[in-house]
Amino acid sequence: MQPLVHFQDLGTLEYRLAWDLQEQLLQQTLARKAAGEATSHHLLFVEHPPVYTLGKSGKMEHVLMNRQEMEQRQIGFYQSNRGGDITYHGPGQIVGYPIFDLECFYTDIGRYLRELEEVIILTLADYGVKGERSKGETGVWLDPDLPEKARKICAMGVRCSRWVTMHGFALNVHPDLSYFNNIIPCGIANKSVTSLARETGTSLDIAGVKETLLTHFKTVFGIRIASASAASK
Repeated sequence: MQPLVHFQDLGTLEYRLAWDLQEQLLQQTLARKAAGEATSHHLLFVEHPPVYTLGKSGKMEHVLMNRQEMEQRQIGFYQSNRGGDITYHGPGQIVGYPIFDLECFYTDIGRYLRELEEVIILTLADYGVKGERSKGETGVWLDPDLPEKARKICAMGVRCSRWVTMHGFALNVHPDLSYFNNIIPCGIANKSVTSLARETGTSLDIAGVKETLLTHFKTVFGIRIASASAASK
């Protein structure tokens, strides 16, 4: 039997509220595990108002503007408990938060990250864009082996507690990329950031990209998805 994943499209939601929801679902799952009960899996899609988030291994020097400047521009800032460094979330970017009990799949966080990347790579391929992995760096890139052309299109950072995941990926569909100029994205100074819209030169329907992502989540992770039609609402 394929694991059932409960899908929610949260629309646009402030980062803190989405984080709180993830924590709630994580704690519910951990409580069920502790009680020896069957656990459930969740997948959240969301767009955030402009916000910078700093992961556990991040460095403040990778943030190139101060808190006052952020407040003036109405940009949020959070120090997150996910892995990774500094990144930006904002409108036009699909942020995906899988809350999966990996003990129902496999107990291998490296494999989990590679499969998240595979979902993104397959999605990009459907739009004629060749996404790739960059050795030693999590996420999905374009031309990663060409220093002058390498650019990141999807950042990733996760947390795993007793094999239950949270946080996830941020796929740039058509965000305002100028926000990345105020940080050193993911702490990597020599590679730029791009979007699906920039690479294809077309105006993209973000709901359609969500549907494509869901299709590849089902294939890559071997799951069933409940309420997946919410992606098009």
